[in-house]
Amino acid sequence: RIAAHTGQLDALLEPLDLRMVVDDVRGLAFLAVVPDYDGDAADESEQDDWTHPLMRRQRLTLEQSLLLAILRREFLQREQESGTGAPVRITVDSLLPQLETYLGSTGSDMQERKRLIQLLENLRMHGMVSEVDAQDCITIRPMIVHLLNPENLQALLLRLREVAQAGGAQSAQDNATDDAGGPP
Repeated sequence: RIAAHTGQLDALLEPLDLRMVVDDVRGLAFLAVVPDYDGDAADESEQDDWTHPLMRRQRLTLEQSLLLAILRREFLQREQESGTGAPVRITVDSLLPQLETYLGSTGSDMQERKRLIQLLENLRMHGMVSEVDAQDCITIRPMIVHLLNPENLQALLLRLREVAQAGGAQSAQDNATDDAGGPP
């Protein structure tokens, strides 16, 4: 019904600067802020990219964003293999090596697993994955495709590069201080 009446819903949502987005393929419908939303003049003084009085911005940590990108890749890969609409389930243990590739290893398998479970629980609170079940699996929800669209992934990549460069610059500065006989 939503797909058939999207125009009417958009007309109702237009005064609120919202629009209805329908993904017929995955059976999703959700609200989004219109692309040309400017916000109030008071909002421009804030450091936030944008704010909308009816939408709450959900901030994710860098680790959560990275895990979301990994989960999106897994979702799309399984969706291509099994077809659209099939539930995408993945074991927690299969995510551990992928996360370690980017975040490095702490040296303790128990700590790695605990960190991953905590990240998954945080993402579950955002509605992106299900709870870890008795078989130690999660279900990745289809909304992940829209949350992590190519524009958002590009912004994440740029942020990761900034962090890496800042870390490299700090490391070089630390080495220069060490070489000059300064405090370590």
